[in-house]
Amino acid sequence: MTQTLKIGFLPLVDACLPILAQEHGFAEDEGLSLSFVRDMSWATVLDRLLFGHSDAAHLLAPLAIATTLGIGRPATPLVAPFVLGLNGNAITLSADLASRVLQGGTQGGGQGGLGDPRDVGERLKAEALTAKAAGKPLRFGVVHRHSSHNYMLRYWLAECGVSPDTDVEIATVAPPFTADALMAGEIDGSCVGEPWNSIAVDRGAGQIALATAQIWRRGVEKVLALREDRLDDQRPQIEALIRAMRKAGAHFIDPANWEVNARILARPEYCDAPHDIVLRAISDRLVLHQGGKPHSFPDFMFQHREAANFPWVSQAEWLYSQMVRWEAMDYHSQQAGSAARVFRPDVYRSALIGTGDELPGASSKVEGSLSTPLATTAQEGSITLNKNSFFDGSSFDPDQLEHYIQSQK
Repeated sequence: MTQTLKIGFLPLVDACLPILAQEHGFAEDEGLSLSFVRDMSWATVLDRLLFGHSDAAHLLAPLAIATTLGIGRPATPLVAPFVLGLNGNAITLSADLASRVLQGGTQGGGQGGLGDPRDVGERLKAEALTAKAAGKPLRFGVVHRHSSHNYMLRYWLAECGVSPDTDVEIATVAPPFTADALMAGEIDGSCVGEPWNSIAVDRGAGQIALATAQIWRRGVEKVLALREDRLDDQRPQIEALIRAMRKAGAHFIDPANWEVNARILARPEYCDAPHDIVLRAISDRLVLHQGGKPHSFPDFMFQHREAANFPWVSQAEWLYSQMVRWEAMDYHSQQAGSAARVFRPDVYRSALIGTGDELPGASSKVEGSLSTPLATTAQEGSITLNKNSFFDGSSFDPDQLEHYIQSQK
C-alpha cells in the first residue's frame, strides 16, 4: 500500500532531493507518494508544518532548532533526521557596491573567480564604516533571522572587523524577492541560495562576491524537518523517505543527469526559474557578473558525497553557538542539549542500516578541523572526509561548546 507524505518547500535548488525522489520514482520504489506545497517565505513553511498542513518540510536547520527552543514563538519540538545539503548559498552585492568592493576581486582571481573572503572583507569594512559615518549604513538581506545565511554572514563580517549589529544593518528578505530588493536599492547585498543569486546577476542587479562554502567549507544548510510528536506515527514513512532521497542524491550528482534534473527543478511548480540558471547551480558553475563566463567552484552545492546528508550532532551544536552569540542569549547546558537533539542520526542510521550506504561510526565530530582528506571510521561503507575548514582557520570542538561560545563573545 502506497503511503502519502506532503512536504513543504521554498523555490530553491536545494529542495531538490525530495522533488527528484518523487519525479524519478525512488519514492514509489519505497512505497511512498510525495506531494508538495510551494511557499514564498520560511515563516509560512514553518506554520504549515506546525499546524499539520504538511507532514515534513524543507527547512532552515537553525529554524528547526529555534522552534524547538521556543525562541520567538511557543516551543514546539522538531526533529531533523536528514540534512538536505551542505553549502549552496552565496553573498551577492549590489552592482554599485560591487563596483567598489570587488575591484580586482572576482575578475580572474580568487577561488574559481570568486573573491578571497579576507580581501573582500577588508574592502567591505572600509565601505561599511564610510557609509555608517554618513548616516546611511549598508543593509544586507538574509532569508530569516534563524538561518545559516544570517549566521554565516555575521561570522564572516565579524572576523573581518565589521560589527553586524552596529556597523551595518541586516534585514529579512524572502528568497524570491532578494533580486528585486537589490534592484530597488532596498538592500546593498544579500546572502541567499540559488537560483536567486544568479537571477540577480542576470538582471544586472548584483554581482556574486563569495560562496558561503568559502566561509565554512562544509556548512550545514537545509534539513528535512518534522514535528517530534509525529515521528513515531510516521517513522516507517520517514525512513522510507530517507532511503529514497539518498538514491535521489546519487542521481543528482551524476553529471549525466544534470540536464534532466535542471529541467525538472526549473518547472513552474518547483523553482520556476530559467533552466540554464538551475543547471549552473547543480553543476557548480556560477556566472558572477552580468555577461560573464561561468566560473567553476567545486562543492558549491554538496548533496551526497561524504555522507553529506548525515545529521551530525556537532553541526546542530555549532548553529546553537551562533544563536547564543548573535541573539543576546545566555548559554545553558540543558538548552544546548535540546538543540543537539534536534538532529537525529539514530533515525538516519535506522533507515539505512544494511543497505550498504555510507554510515559514519560517530555522531559528532570536530568541525573545521580538516585541511586534507581523512579516512574516518564507518559503521557501514567507507568514508573519506575532505577539507571542512572555516576561512579564519578556527575549528569547533563540540566537547568545548561553552568555551567556544565564550571565546567568540
